Amino acid sequence: MHLVIFGLGYSGAEVARQALARGARVSATSREPGRAAAPPGVGMLAFGATLPEGVTHVLATAPPDQAGDPVLRAYGTELADSRSLRWVGYLSTTGVYGDRGGAWVDEASAVAPGQDRSRRRVAAEEAWAGLADRVAVDLFRVAGIYGPGRSALDEVRAGRARRVVKPGHAFGRIHLADIAGAVLAAAMQDLPAGVRVLHLADDVPAENTEVVAEAARLLEVASPPEVPFEKALAGMSEMARSFWAENRRVSSARTQEMLGYRWRYPSYRDGLRAILAAGG
Repeated sequence: MHLVIFGLGYSGAEVARQALARGARVSATSREPGRAAAPPGVGMLAFGATLPEGVTHVLATAPPDQAGDPVLRAYGTELADSRSLRWVGYLSTTGVYGDRGGAWVDEASAVAPGQDRSRRRVAAEEAWAGLADRVAVDLFRVAGIYGPGRSALDEVRAGRARRVVKPGHAFGRIHLADIAGAVLAAAMQDLPAGVRVLHLADDVPAENTEVVAEAARLLEVASPPEVPFEKALAGMSEMARSFWAENRRVSSARTQEMLGYRWRYPSYRDGLRAILAAGG
């Protein structure tokens, strides 16, 4: 495997680390490759530079912009013409399902984006699926990402955590390690050309109040007081408001079955406990 990761951010760097540990060759693109904090062993490329010979797998982590998918603008023709490419992965979002009033969606559910950025994601998914006549394409719809340095534990420690009360409003989450584990499980399968939808969301969608309370309990500090959603709304950023405007529960049972991969952290409780035990 020679994996190229377009965008070496929080998730991309973890995929790189796990792929290197499995003996893969890993390259990654950056707009400023000399300043990128890449895991040791990753070959850095300037974004837009010609890809190395023999690339077999690519993973795109960059979100679309107003003009579409930036990776496909820069590399679409090269990827379509590649003779060595076997697999493409694209990290999308569960936001493509829009608001379901708390109902469950699964991998076969129709998309129903309710916000502009989600509509751009659907368009990007369709663009990546255009390669599926040549190679295997996996569209990963990712729930809220957390992990070391980016969890409710950090929010509680910093005094920023709030227990926002909106009964029945549950968020899906996925631990960083399980994103990488599932991506690599998919990439290492011997697949024919075609497209799959895969869900990266743990087994326990949970309300904000539960997660923050659990983080406080693990840290052995007082849990922040509850704040009614209507009161919290006034101080939220536009991005936060958009997240709270939609409510859905995301099933990943079919994804785990297709990949033969079970979540290492099937709930936020497992994930937070592991982060704390590791010193995070």
